[in-house]
Amino acid sequence: MAEHVILFTGPMGAGKTTAIQSLSEIEVVRTEANNSERHIVDKATTTVALDYGEILVGAQEKVRLYGIPGQRRFNFMWTILKKRAKGMVLLVNSDSPDPIGEMIFFLEEFRVLYDRGGVVIGVTRADVMPGPTLAEIYDALERTNPGLVIPVFTVDPRVRNQMQNLLLTLVVNIEMRAAFGVPTVARSV
Repeated sequence: MAEHVILFTGPMGAGKTTAIQSLSEIEVVRTEANNSERHIVDKATTTVALDYGEILVGAQEKVRLYGIPGQRRFNFMWTILKKRAKGMVLLVNSDSPDPIGEMIFFLEEFRVLYDRGGVVIGVTRADVMPGPTLAEIYDALERTNPGLVIPVFTVDPRVRNQMQNLLLTLVVNIEMRAAFGVPTVARSV
């Protein structure tokens, strides 16, 4: 059975835990604690180590879903979790003060995952408050990471089929790059 390890990254409150819950076919392992930074994101709990779920794609492909804590103070978990990952779903909440800055930060922090397999970006909470347009996001990507091909979608992490489309786009991208021998430039982890 083929296996993919996919990392869900992004800032606190972007919907990583919810996305994994929407996708997983097993009970999700969650490491939630009370949110001590409610002044930044007003939610009761936050991930402090990881979230874990699994989904089968077809009969022969298992996708392991790992969610990171979004707070930078837990970045030691980022280092651990990105070692095995083949690709990344980067979720960015449209209603944050600087969604493009957060996207660029996480893309740089986890760039090795683009080099290793692929990245797809999901813009969440676009229905709550207008944020940057997809054109503005693509412009920022081209300015900061010229030549990278990264699909960008607006998604609701609570909607399973939207998250499946995002995940399948990433899995297909990883498999196509592997099948066609697209060279990767792995940076040190």
